[in-house]
Amino acid sequence: MTTSSPASSASPASPASLASRAPRHVPAPELLAPAGGPAPFAAALAAGADAIYCGMGSFNARRKADNFTDETFEAACRAAHLAGARVYVTVNIVIKDEEMVDALSLVRRCAQLGADAFIIQDWGLFREIRRLMPQLETHISTQANIHDTRATAWCRDAGADRVTLSRELSVPEIAIISQVGIDLEVFAHGAICFCYSGVCLLSSFARAGRSANRGMCAQPCRLPYELVDEKGRVLSPANRERPLCPRDTNTSAMLGELLDAGASALKLEGRMKAPDYVYSIVDVYRRQLDDVLAGRTATETDARARARQLKRCFNRDFTTEYQHGASGDEMMSYERSNNRGQLVGEVVASRPTGRDVRGLHPDDRRRRAAIARIHLFEPVDKGDLLEFRHDDEFDQFLTTLAPADAVAGETIDCDIARAMPAGSRVRVIRSQRAIDTANAALKRDILRHRPVNVHITARLGQPFTVALSCVDNPSLTARATGFTVEPARTRPVTREDLIEHVGRMGTSPFQAASFTVDMDEGCGMGFSSVHKVRATACKSLEEAILSPYAAIARDLDNMAPFPQTALTASAVVASAAAEGAPAKPESSSAHNDAQVDYAPTKPALCVVVTTPHFAALARELGADVLYATTDSLDAANISPSQASELGIIPLLDEVCREGDHNRIDPWVLEGTTVACGNISELALASQRGATAQLRSCIPVHNLACATMLSKAGAALFWLSPELTLTEIERFCPKAATSLAASFGIEVLGKPRVMTSEHCILQVADACIHDCGSCRLRRKPLWLRNIDGKMLPVTTDIHGRSHLYDSSMIDITPQIPQLLAAGITHFMVDTTLMDEDEFKRVIAHARRALDAALAGRTPGKRLQGTSAGCLFVGVD
Repeated sequence: MTTSSPASSASPASPASLASRAPRHVPAPELLAPAGGPAPFAAALAAGADAIYCGMGSFNARRKADNFTDETFEAACRAAHLAGARVYVTVNIVIKDEEMVDALSLVRRCAQLGADAFIIQDWGLFREIRRLMPQLETHISTQANIHDTRATAWCRDAGADRVTLSRELSVPEIAIISQVGIDLEVFAHGAICFCYSGVCLLSSFARAGRSANRGMCAQPCRLPYELVDEKGRVLSPANRERPLCPRDTNTSAMLGELLDAGASALKLEGRMKAPDYVYSIVDVYRRQLDDVLAGRTATETDARARARQLKRCFNRDFTTEYQHGASGDEMMSYERSNNRGQLVGEVVASRPTGRDVRGLHPDDRRRRAAIARIHLFEPVDKGDLLEFRHDDEFDQFLTTLAPADAVAGETIDCDIARAMPAGSRVRVIRSQRAIDTANAALKRDILRHRPVNVHITARLGQPFTVALSCVDNPSLTARATGFTVEPARTRPVTREDLIEHVGRMGTSPFQAASFTVDMDEGCGMGFSSVHKVRATACKSLEEAILSPYAAIARDLDNMAPFPQTALTASAVVASAAAEGAPAKPESSSAHNDAQVDYAPTKPALCVVVTTPHFAALARELGADVLYATTDSLDAANISPSQASELGIIPLLDEVCREGDHNRIDPWVLEGTTVACGNISELALASQRGATAQLRSCIPVHNLACATMLSKAGAALFWLSPELTLTEIERFCPKAATSLAASFGIEVLGKPRVMTSEHCILQVADACIHDCGSCRLRRKPLWLRNIDGKMLPVTTDIHGRSHLYDSSMIDITPQIPQLLAAGITHFMVDTTLMDEDEFKRVIAHARRALDAALAGRTPGKRLQGTSAGCLFVGVD
């Protein structure tokens, strides 16, 4: 007799496959959750995440999170894999040359402990992982600034398994990019960076070297700023004092659109968040995603409850502006950058209690000083943390705990620290229910059971057999046999008996989803023996699930030491010394052999100009090479071919989305030179046979990175202003001699610290939605921070804003050391300068370079300037 029976249903989970190098094609979209440490990891797993991303060590973009030890990480990976979830390690920062060996060692150690994939920003680290550990799965981080089909295809062809797209992309853009044929990870929920990821330097310059590209962002974008004009007038209204602070993304109501667009993974942000936050958002998105995949529509009650649950997690209010192709005021949280929670009621009256609270502990004072009467239009739970604010006294707020459970429509009294005006808004900013729910989940012996199909065989005279297979990945199977089945001496065992006893999975990580029973009539057996066979089957299935990871660990054990195999500047020197010969240049196989390789025979003074007049003036003052943005060239009616004839190198944008191709691509011509601001433009230059220089917004901090991008067509690298002189001296001389490429650095000018899709000028609340006619855009404007520093801000004709540091950098005194380090190009960026300053700084730079070339010491730094990060570096 063969029978089958379904057991309790369970959500599908994405299969874990570490051994395969082919791109994964998951049977269902992946819900990807954050974890800053073991407790949030457990919360994500318990709530139903298909995959969890976390950090190990110091090479990740959330270095301030708790992260993991080896022991806790290995245990977390084991629990995740047995539950059918995958684990990704974020190594999503730029890597210094001297860190490459340690970074590779961390990757290998994490893979040996059970990591499924690695999320990477630095192209050098990506290259070395692909070269030295090709069995590992690699994902390109959103920090790599990938936002179109061309860059995505470049990543695919380089060997990446997944690309995490920029958060700014719309659903239609995602749909176009999905045609490339690689897993796409899209941002679904959580905090948004104001600047395009990977090109932000604001924290580095504003907060003493705490770099967003190194995992130590101080979030200066969340602080107050005033928009001011050249007369010092404040243009930003009251309660619009945070022009760089977006709301949080919340796509829970549009998951179907993201899936239809081709999203392979839905990323939830929050590696700095507590377990209750992680559990709450994963729980909502798990249920939302399951409904979409099953074709169900949530009931009105469920929809309200899920929305309430998300609002009671940390949030700055929600937006889907980017997903809908917009970036207006609706996406901004101008008035506050902290947690808004959920609005649940308002104060109808409050009064002092008249009790003497002097000398009391602050908590007791809060409970006894006044009483507020609150009308609720959302329920509250006992212990919820309530916040009270009034629009007329926005900065004056207080908090207290809800005294009891209450439903919408009720009026409740709360003890507070002082009387609040009637009309004050009351919000839940911490949910006690969310904390209790998460804590209860974390106390489970098994955080999440994996559904399995069970096949039982009980044939007379044959061994009793239990076979298990994972529902989400039927290739994962196990089979156990035990005692020989004999005829019953008393009551025969029934099918229901076997389902009951085999279905008792006990402390195993499995849960029966269905049963197939193949048995003879009249079988007899002891149930303790049945339990042993079932336990053996469960243990065997655990081994089957974990064995691929053990195989990878053994394989990685046999690798040669990274100090001997990794491409670093010190390794090149050691190799050359051992061979008794200088390092040989490495040719660029991806570059067109017929290209014109721009490389002056002597060091060059390069100047960024904004108009034809300044171009002519720069040449008179001794500039060797001129650069201009394509917008500046367009404004001067200079065509791409004319720019080439005039010897002006086009500066291509930091951003190249699908909609930017029509205006950017014509500037990339065969035989010309272009300065590329992103991977898409580098790929196009290589395809068309143009000489590509890489702007500093593509960070090159190590020899491996320079090598990879040189092979991809880069002929000159403009170094990041985050590099120190010591770091430049460490790897640039080796790169300059071992690669067919040159290096340059900006020596004078105000560094661009942000590029945003949202127009900063909208904080003035006067947007006419026509950048071409906007008078405000043509005025000199600044953001004034809380320290009184003035950060210049500009918005281009396309509505994108650019923020600059308050101080000009001047590193011309260090030109002799930079020359000795192999730097041949020295940039003066005059973008924000008037004619007098223009003349002064170019003449200063020309004198400094000439002095250095003549063996003399350059003059002192210009008054009021700084050396930027050249000596202090970034953390």
